Parts: sequence; structure tokens; C-alpha cells
Amino acid sequence: MTDGAGAGERAGGEPTRAEVCVVACAEAWRGDGAILASPMGTIPSLGARLARLTFSPDLLITDGQAYLVDGDGEVEGWMPYRLVFTMAWSGRRHVMMGGAQIDSRGNQNISCIGDWKRPKAQLLGVRGAPGNTINHATSYWVPRHSPRVFVERVDMVSGIGYDRGAAEIRVVVTNLAVLDFATPDRRMRLRSVHPGVSVDEVVAATGFGLVIGDVATTRLPTTTELDLIRTRLDPGGERDREVG
Repeated sequence: MTDGAGAGERAGGEPTRAEVCVVACAEAWRGDGAILASPMGTIPSLGARLARLTFSPDLLITDGQAYLVDGDGEVEGWMPYRLVFTMAWSGRRHVMMGGAQIDSRGNQNISCIGDWKRPKAQLLGVRGAPGNTINHATSYWVPRHSPRVFVERVDMVSGIGYDRGAAEIRVVVTNLAVLDFATPDRRMRLRSVHPGVSVDEVVAATGFGLVIGDVATTRLPTTTELDLIRTRLDPGGERDREVG
């Protein structure tokens, strides 16, 4: 079984893992309409721009500072950062963030590793994670799926999970799989594994029990998508440097 839409003739040459991840991130914005997409990281940014150029043409994409950009990254409008909060509070935003730790209910940590009073490592701080997760759709991108990231309990809650009132945690895309929370108790579910990855590999790389049912295979890029990624969006191959 194949996860998501997008069948069609494939481009010459097998898609790389990074290209599969770009498409998986793009799928997170499918059907969102005219909302503000805020991707953080190379793969999420390529995914948002790919979605804009293909199946989600109404997306607004921010450069994270002062401008709106189109699918090619060209400036198409002005949006000072203060206006981002208006979009956030009204729920008209879908952000894709990273996470140093994520637990089975979707709580995310980007603040510190270890006890908060004496942490082993200081990270970014909570930043906008609390407001994002309580106000609008949030997804996550994890370039290196491991038990150090997917933990039983996060050391500090930066972005809230479903057990703390998250608005919507759409998907978690990693270098191995796509995960979501489409379960009765909102626990993390293995939705699909990327081509060449087994369910057992994902289970072994996760520090808690996943909900596992009918696991699909993450879809491959179509010919059009692969051509866009390779020749228009990322001809320099930055995508491959981000995927573990």
C-alpha cells in the first residue's frame, strides 16, 4: 500500500531518501488552503515550496523574518514578523519545527537536555513552541530518528502535546518514517515507512511503544515533483546534507 496521493510516472533514477522526505513534508500542507506555512530547516522549506508549486497553490510561505516568498523563494510580499502573531493567534498558520526530544503524546523539547535546574546541554529555549502548539497546526521534522529524540518523557516541555491541550499535531516526518496521532488516545502512530526501511527499524529507533497497524510505504516523488526538486528547488543538493 502507498501512503497519500500522487501516483504517476516516475522520473529517471531512483529518488534519494532526502527527496522522499521532501515530498513527505510537502504532504503535511496538502489541503491547507490559504494559510501561512512556516517551515524550519532545509527539507521542510523545500517541502513547503514544492507543495506551493504543485497541489497547494494558495499557501503563503514566510522567510521567517519580513517577507512572503513564492515556490521559487522569490519575494512576493511584505510580512513583518509582528504580523506572524496575528496569523498564529487566529489559527491560520501551520509550522513545521524540529525537536531535540519528542514523546508519545507529541510533547516537544527544544530547551535543554537533563534536569532543568542543572541541564547537561542548553538548547534554543522554548522560543515560539508553546504558542504554536496551542494555537494552530504543528508538524515536526526530525532528520535523525533515534531513541535519543523519541523518548518516553521529554526533559522539558517546550511545545505541548495532546495530553496538554495541543491544537493539532499533524505529522512527524523523519529520515525513516512518517508518524501521526490518528489514534483514539492520541498516541503516536507509525503511518508509513520510507522505501527501504522496515517497521522493525523504526521500532528499534524509537524509545517508546508506537501504535502500529496497517503501515503504508511513504510515496515516491512523481516525475514532476522530482524534476522540480532537482532542477528548480534545490539544484545544489542541500537536501542530502540534512538527512541522517
